[in-house]
Amino acid sequence: MTENSLSFPSALRLNKPDDYKKVFAKPVKSGDQYFTLLAIRNDLDHPRLGLAIAKKQIKKAVHRNAIKRAVRENFRMRQHSLGSMDIVVLARREAIDAPLETLSHSLEKHWSRLVSRCASCS
Repeated sequence: MTENSLSFPSALRLNKPDDYKKVFAKPVKSGDQYFTLLAIRNDLDHPRLGLAIAKKQIKKAVHRNAIKRAVRENFRMRQHSLGSMDIVVLARREAIDAPLETLSHSLEKHWSRLVSRCASCS
């Protein structure tokens, strides 16, 4: 993976259930009215993203998919400033009606918060 690449290959994704379990076991958390983000340090030289957008929270697939696209795009643009973390994003009902700019602004705050909080965690 090159430093200037803004792609989102499978190496930047949490693919296995064990990866998710590690994050859910003892995470650093950041939350607001739209999202809850859970993160842990990883042993890689890049961040990885996992999405857990619950059908119970966001009923319609079209809304879940729109939120996933927004999160992936925001992550893709910020991936080089995140360091070595595994991050799982959970969405709340309020994210359905929020404008894209609001969701982006919320995610930007979460990324910054997680980077500072995970700097001291191991």
